[in-house]
Amino acid sequence: MLLEIGIIRLSLIILGVLFLLGLLLEAILRIVFGFGNPLIYKADAEIGYLLAPNQQTRRFSNFIAVNQYSMRSDPITPQRPPETTRIMLIGDSIANGSWWTDQKETISALITKSLGQNLTGSVQVLNASANSWGPRNQLAYLRRFGTFESQVIVLLMNTDDLFALAPSSAVVGREINYPARRPALALIELYDRYFKRYPPLSPVQEGGDRVGNNLTALAQIQALAQANQARLIIAITPLIREAQKQGRDYELKARQRLADFTSNQQIFYLDFLPIFQAHSNPDSLYRDNIHLSRDGNELISQKLAEAIKKVF
Repeated sequence: MLLEIGIIRLSLIILGVLFLLGLLLEAILRIVFGFGNPLIYKADAEIGYLLAPNQQTRRFSNFIAVNQYSMRSDPITPQRPPETTRIMLIGDSIANGSWWTDQKETISALITKSLGQNLTGSVQVLNASANSWGPRNQLAYLRRFGTFESQVIVLLMNTDDLFALAPSSAVVGREINYPARRPALALIELYDRYFKRYPPLSPVQEGGDRVGNNLTALAQIQALAQANQARLIIAITPLIREAQKQGRDYELKARQRLADFTSNQQIFYLDFLPIFQAHSNPDSLYRDNIHLSRDGNELISQKLAEAIKKVF
C-alpha cells in the first residue's frame, strides 16, 4: 500500500514537473521567439491573398504591425493629410520585410527617414506588400483599395516576379507560411513549422506568356497611377546569382523585356542589377538567394529615395 502511494506521488510530481516545464517552454517560445502569434493571411478572390488587417506581433524580437488596409504601416486615412508627401511602396516579401525585419528597418521606414531629411512637411511611405505577390496581385490590390492619394507609387519587384503566376489563394491555411488562424499554443506552431510533414500542394499551372501577362499588369498599374495623378517608379532587384554574374539566359531576356517596356511606356525604371554587381561585396546585400540583408535594405532605400526626389 505504501509502495503504491509512493508511486502515485512520484508520478504526480513528474507530471507536475513536466507541466511546469511545458509552461516554461510555452512562455519562452511566445516571449522570446513570438511563436503562437504568427501573421495571419486572408484569402481573396481577386488579390489571391493579403495580410489580415489590424494585427500586430513580434517574431524573433522584430516588431510587425499591419494596418486596416493590410499594409505593413501605421494606421492611415484614405485621404492624404495636408502638407504631407505620401508615397506608396508596393511589392512582395522584399518590400514587406517579413518576420526577419523590424518595422523600423523595413525599406519603407528607411525611405521615410531619408525623405524626411530632405522634403518639407510630413512624409508617409505606405507599405502595401505580401509574400510572393507578383504584378497581378499588386494590380488587384490597387483596384480594390486605390492609391490613397499617393503622389508616387514605387513598385519594387525581383527577377522571379516577372514569372509570377496569376493570383491564387491556394496556399492560405494550407502552407505553413500562410496561416489562416493562430494556433492554440506556441508549442503547436513549433511542431507544425519544424516537425510536421505537409502533403505537397498541387502546383498551379499557367500556360502562355507569363512575362507578357505580368507586363500587361504593369501597364494597367501605370494607367491607374496616371488616372490618380501619381508618378510610377518600377524598380527590380536581382537574385544573388545574378549579382554574382551567374544569371540565366531566360532571366536576362525577361529583364530586357521589362527594360524595353518601361522605356516605351516612359516609366521611371531603376534596375539594381548593375548597382549590385558593382558593389565590393554583393553577397553582403543578401540574407538568402532573394531576400536582402540590412545592408541591402539600406542600399535599396537610399537609391529609391533618390529616385523619388527626381520624379517630384
